[in-house]
Amino acid sequence: MKLDLKFISVVIMSVFYVSVGISHFTNPFLYLQIIPPVLPYKLALVYISGFFEILFGTMLIYKKTRFLAGWGLIMLLVAVYPANIYLAQTNGAAMDISATIAWARLPIQFIFIGIAYWHSKIN
Repeated sequence: MKLDLKFISVVIMSVFYVSVGISHFTNPFLYLQIIPPVLPYKLALVYISGFFEILFGTMLIYKKTRFLAGWGLIMLLVAVYPANIYLAQTNGAAMDISATIAWARLPIQFIFIGIAYWHSKIN
């Protein structure tokens, strides 16, 4: 039985995005604290990004919607990148994490973008 690495990755990332999206609604404070101060409507932004994480994470599972999900996730990851930049600028204090973790999140976001792009390529 051959393991399909892409399918396993799709399932893992789908579960990841749906769970993180749900946490935007169950624990919005976690995300509110890393939204850059200059942005308005912070709670709405948390809920909107959570909604799209759930939507695109769910769409990722289905081959028919995987292309759109992949590109939707790429756009979402780019849209939320300022929160990661702000977290790094505070050296993790905005989320009460270490500076190392805060700064490491910046390049990791590009890995997630690459994975989303890979998933958008329909087999």
